[in-house]
Amino acid sequence: MDSASEFLLSSESPDALILLSADGRILNWNSGAEIIFGYPRAEAVNTLLRDLLVPPERREDQQLQLLATLSGRTTTYESIRRRKDASLLYVDVTMRCIRNSLDELCVISAEKDVTTIKVMRDAKLMEARFRDLLESTPDGIVMANPTGHIVIANSQAERLFGYEQGELRGASVDLLLPTRYRHAHVGHRSNYFQQPRTRAMGSGLDLAGLRKDGSEFPIEISLSPLRTEESAFVMSAIRDISERKRFEKALQEKNQELADANQLKDHFLAGMSHELRTPLNAIIGFTGTLLMKLAGPLNQEQEKQLRTVQSSGRHLLALINDLLDVSKIAAGKLELTCEDVDCNDVLHEVEATLRPQAFNKGLSFELLLPQQPVILKTDRRALCQIVLNLMGNAIKFTESGYVKLTLNCQTVDGVGTIEIQVEDSGFGIPLEDMDKLFGAFTRINPARINAPDGTGLGLHLSQKLAQTLGGKISVQSVSGVGSVFTLVLPR
Repeated sequence: MDSASEFLLSSESPDALILLSADGRILNWNSGAEIIFGYPRAEAVNTLLRDLLVPPERREDQQLQLLATLSGRTTTYESIRRRKDASLLYVDVTMRCIRNSLDELCVISAEKDVTTIKVMRDAKLMEARFRDLLESTPDGIVMANPTGHIVIANSQAERLFGYEQGELRGASVDLLLPTRYRHAHVGHRSNYFQQPRTRAMGSGLDLAGLRKDGSEFPIEISLSPLRTEESAFVMSAIRDISERKRFEKALQEKNQELADANQLKDHFLAGMSHELRTPLNAIIGFTGTLLMKLAGPLNQEQEKQLRTVQSSGRHLLALINDLLDVSKIAAGKLELTCEDVDCNDVLHEVEATLRPQAFNKGLSFELLLPQQPVILKTDRRALCQIVLNLMGNAIKFTESGYVKLTLNCQTVDGVGTIEIQVEDSGFGIPLEDMDKLFGAFTRINPARINAPDGTGLGLHLSQKLAQTLGGKISVQSVSGVGSVFTLVLPR
């Protein structure tokens, strides 16, 4: 062992004394180095100093200082070192060249931890420059240097974390973080100073702060790099979002309650619809049997009253079916059977069903179809129900004139669609009522004299069914002139 190594091993200096080879490999280091950097001697020896202790952005400078020392100069400079736990510290370094017992060039590097001195010096400068500005901001502001030590914290930050005035100066910024975040934060901080960038407040990170009394609270942080002629810093604006989190939690709970209530409503409607349909079907069926006079003859008044019962029963059954479909759509349980459907046949079916109603009101019923079949892959029952609802409304709200049902094929931007138009010469819809036209249980101007009966559910259900089929219903109308409802479906 040469005299230099003996000196290093026996030295009681609190500073780090490191013996390096000409290529920067650690040959020996003292107990001061073990304490400052956290590496035991056996772990440090035979590793390159730049790999063990020097942050990547400082390695080129470290190599230049080593070469300058090997040229015969004594070099003195300030740098940053990285401890075993990945934390950073400032050091004053003095390196000089010596020769060992084999006449080989070596370098003794004496490194003194000056982090506290550096932090206090920076704190004094930054306080003088920025204290008044930082005190005027509503958020807590903490400014830290590359080693993660706080050089300035405004009074809002001190109150936020429960510290006395000036108590945070010189402390590690990790003091403000829950223990579970600290290890990862060291790496994040180092990476940030290598590639500094502004990060806006509320960037989607779930963060927490740690008060002096050990309590945690949710926070949002914005980061801004700041460089002066002396050093680089990061300024953090910190905001307590405890109140907002409480509101969000209360809102989530309320939304869950509403969702549960809505689900219960859907289950109730579905259950009641099934329960009501059974006796209604029996009423309609037996009424039909009586009207067929299978149970005996009827006088004129009896037949009139039975037809009223039959009509009311069918109306009520249609309403219950609509309610059931709406509840199924809302619950996402409407079952569709997609198949090739001839739209011409569907519209012929609608015409056959509704033409008698139009005839009874003295309305002309016009059906315009392409000469060739129009095939659409869709649910036949849902398509038929939409067109029946739209055409039924057209007849219901038209006192004189006509109703028209038209089928067209269109291509828009290379996408094929079919359009089913229902046109009437009826009451029309006021412009101010257009927005609520497709709302559930919404009736337009129900107070009008001789307004037809209705629940306001048909258009709502039709739009929902159209959306379920991948399409939509639009409307054009002039009050007192008539309306055109258009169902558009993709081919």
